[in-house]
Amino acid sequence: MVAHRGSSHDTAEHTLGAYVKALDEGADALECDVRLTADGHLVCVHDRDLRRTASTTGLVSTMNLAELDELDFASWKSPWSDLDDEAPDRDPADGKVLTLRKLLEMVADYDRHVELAIETKHPTRYGGLVERRLVETLGDFGWDRAGSPARVMSFSLNAVSRVRRLAPGLEVVMLVDKAHHWPVLRPVVDDDWIIGPGIKELREHPGLGRHLVRAGREIHVWTVNTAADLEICLDLGVTAVISDRPAHILELLDR
Repeated sequence: MVAHRGSSHDTAEHTLGAYVKALDEGADALECDVRLTADGHLVCVHDRDLRRTASTTGLVSTMNLAELDELDFASWKSPWSDLDDEAPDRDPADGKVLTLRKLLEMVADYDRHVELAIETKHPTRYGGLVERRLVETLGDFGWDRAGSPARVMSFSLNAVSRVRRLAPGLEVVMLVDKAHHWPVLRPVVDDDWIIGPGIKELREHPGLGRHLVRAGREIHVWTVNTAADLEICLDLGVTAVISDRPAHILELLDR
């Protein structure tokens, strides 16, 4: 069970608090998106701009880490919490921008094995530098080779191919946004690449799942939040489900 941007249904996505909560709930793995700042740091942010998660029009790629560190990435999730006397106190540090390095350090120090699914976002002004910096950062932890707890995902074929060239032993996931993209991708993805279709496409185009199973593909599915969608995944025998609600999905699996 992979926690999508942490326990992001209840906690502000990509914050340290969201990831700690996901691990406390029993998640086996953590999913994050990474973008490169203007001064070369990888940060865990999904959108290219910060309007949704930090209430500013700035672009991640044009800002330095110090500028991002001044922003609040958590308040948007519960804007009225300051007026709620029963709301738990929030550590301001949990709402700071989260660097990939800090997330990796937390995982490395955790008291049990935790896997990481790291997605690089494209298009970006920095192109392949994102994957290069990512592999370098993983290498600092010895996680850029076979046996690494980390795997790298992208909707960009070029990005996934680049990671495989830079770190041949690292697991990679080719994310699939639309069912009709798979026939185009199938001839050009290696046999050992994991395939990551969205649950919406599996639900609306069940033939996609059947094709992947017949081809013997390992399947990781995003974003699975309901019992009905989990049942689709179980029927297909997928290896991993990525969810905003790790506690809920784990409860369903326990049943």
